[in-house]
Amino acid sequence: MRFEAGAARLRGDVRRARPLIAVSTSEIREAATTGTGAVAEGEPPRRDMVLGLSYLRAIDRVGGVPVVLPPLGPAAVEAIVERVDGVCLSGGPDIDPAAYRGADHPALGPTEPALDAFELALARAADERGLPILAICRGLQLLNVARGGTLHQHLPEAAGDRIVHRQADPVDRPTHWVRVHSSGRLAAILARQRTKVNSFHHQAAADLGHGLTPVAWAPDGTIEALEGVGERFVLAVQWHAEGLVDRPEQRALFSAFVDASAARSLGRADEALAG
Repeated sequence: MRFEAGAARLRGDVRRARPLIAVSTSEIREAATTGTGAVAEGEPPRRDMVLGLSYLRAIDRVGGVPVVLPPLGPAAVEAIVERVDGVCLSGGPDIDPAAYRGADHPALGPTEPALDAFELALARAADERGLPILAICRGLQLLNVARGGTLHQHLPEAAGDRIVHRQADPVDRPTHWVRVHSSGRLAAILARQRTKVNSFHHQAAADLGHGLTPVAWAPDGTIEALEGVGERFVLAVQWHAEGLVDRPEQRALFSAFVDASAARSLGRADEALAG
């Protein structure tokens, strides 16, 4: 009787708990110095991980608890995925073409192969564990590569210059339309088959990774969103949805992701209690 009461309380606690969402950090920068150089009271020279607060605020706003992942070695990935309920793959720099056996394009930007290795391992481990995934901008590209796909390294070469995919306008200002497949998960979440998005990329999905299907396109044919095949929540968008979270349809992406992560957390708790 005491055990059953304790189990009931645990179920109630889990149902009220906010899901833990791992957010990747895809960018490393040299630490800024003060004025023209380092100061005596300042920190020693170092490299810092960088992640926009907008990702974290968007997840928190819809009920998730974001946890920023340091770019550790792939060996740390298993310990991470055992403890979190969902994974958000954030934006960042170009992916090293070596990750998909490509040759460097002359327009390739700066890359961080060690970060690529960590995030690729993270995406694959999340797949193996069945965790919900929301991938944004570079995150879409990385998820595609993690599943065996390739990238257009310099989009103007593949799609022309009809659409500006690296806008100069602020992140909260959408600049081009995308067409959304009517029967996909994305259309159901957005509640529309056409939406206007921001754009800050010069790479895009080319050959698709296994188990991924395109569900949104720019007018020039560029793939703007991918979904995982099946019932599990796997959704990747090429635009920076976290910068448009004040728009209901974009906020709905994060709500659906956090809801899926919460359901996964509850399912794991029920399995543990049943065992």
